Amino acid sequence: MSSSPTEALRAPPLEEELEAAGDAPEIRQRRFIKRLLPQTMFGRSLLLIVVPLVLAQIIATWVFYARHWETVSRRLSSDVAGDIGMLIEAMRFADNDLEMTRLMEDATGLTGISFSLAKGDKLAEPLPSGWSIFEEQLRIALAERVARPFRIDDFSDPRDIGIQVQLTEGVLNADVPRKRLYTSTTYVFILWMLGSSMVLLSVSALFLRNQVRSLRRLAIAADGFGKGRPVAFTKIEGALEVRQAGAAFMQMRDRIQRQIKQRTEMLAGVSHDLRTPLTRMKLAVELLDPEIALGLKSDIADMQRLIDLYLDFARGDGTETPTDTDIGLLIEDVATAWERDGPPLNVAETQELVLPVRPNALRRCLDNLIGNARRYGRQVWVSLEPMGGGIDILIDDDGPGIPTAERDRVFQPFIRLDASRNVATGGVGLGLTIARDVARSHGGDVRLETSPYGGLRARVHLPG
Repeated sequence: MSSSPTEALRAPPLEEELEAAGDAPEIRQRRFIKRLLPQTMFGRSLLLIVVPLVLAQIIATWVFYARHWETVSRRLSSDVAGDIGMLIEAMRFADNDLEMTRLMEDATGLTGISFSLAKGDKLAEPLPSGWSIFEEQLRIALAERVARPFRIDDFSDPRDIGIQVQLTEGVLNADVPRKRLYTSTTYVFILWMLGSSMVLLSVSALFLRNQVRSLRRLAIAADGFGKGRPVAFTKIEGALEVRQAGAAFMQMRDRIQRQIKQRTEMLAGVSHDLRTPLTRMKLAVELLDPEIALGLKSDIADMQRLIDLYLDFARGDGTETPTDTDIGLLIEDVATAWERDGPPLNVAETQELVLPVRPNALRRCLDNLIGNARRYGRQVWVSLEPMGGGIDILIDDDGPGIPTAERDRVFQPFIRLDASRNVATGGVGLGLTIARDVARSHGGDVRLETSPYGGLRARVHLPG
């Protein structure tokens, strides 16, 4: 398992490739639109429901206000203007003030509009229009039914709307109750729309959350499996497509684990078969003349070391169970082991950082990198720093380094540089390959950089 879902997610997006090709303005526009959209599947799915719902609400509201409310407001305004116009016509037949007063009292009782006459008054300046539908309809109705100068006061009284009409005798005041011009169906309609929308959104959010939970479990399982951690993913649930993806993942996991097991068993047999004749050769060499045996012992030791190295590279460490490990203590143990055979390493003091890793595999990764740095530099520095939700282990040396153009190529198996750090020690070109394979089996990676000490820096990234 040399790759993981994390690496796939980190792959450069198509937008960056297109931008490099010269389509920067279009890419910037697409990025701007993507920044406005939700990043999660739950958010985008919910948006697919919310947008049509909002559009439907807007259309329904427009239809209601432009048709229903306008029609109702026109009829109510026409009724009020008709009552006022009828009273004005009836006032022409009143012979004295007593009859006029009685007429207004009767009109007030029948219409609910409070009438009064201010004799000799003049109509005040019109108030600014409120630009509401009912006021506009009331103005039109008064102009048609009354056909006299009028003034509407919608601000002075919260319960009534004042209408003043200029007559020959003075100003007729009509205080119209607001309920005669408003309809409660407006508020009922709005409350019904909001209530039904909230219920629909709640049900949709609950349903979508259950669907997305299955995808999230699958993503976590795939990421954990890519990092070499145990994955307890057995229950397949969700929509048909999600269940198909879950079943495909489980089949893939079983195939990979079966292949790893078969390879491990095969290599265990190969290791036994190779070590047995080497052991016999060692025993046979002991019986030879010491001068002749000296060269043979060196050759057998080289063969033993190469076989172990090949088997380590081919076998990997997929069968080791990840455990929570203090990376700082692991680095100190590795450094202590190296200091027994040479000058001490410069290990920076680290805080406690615990990650689920395969300790033996990570130890082999660090051994290869430190050994490589130790062979080509006079001093080696090892440090640890948190980085991007995980940690980075930095191994620096003051040796000759590796050219930038060759840093990716040296990770290939059996690759040795010509003027080389590797040729100088007779290496076979597997140390860096094994180190990167171990790091990637944890979901991380190994990168080579220029060290601030003048040599090479190996950066081992381990995700959290």
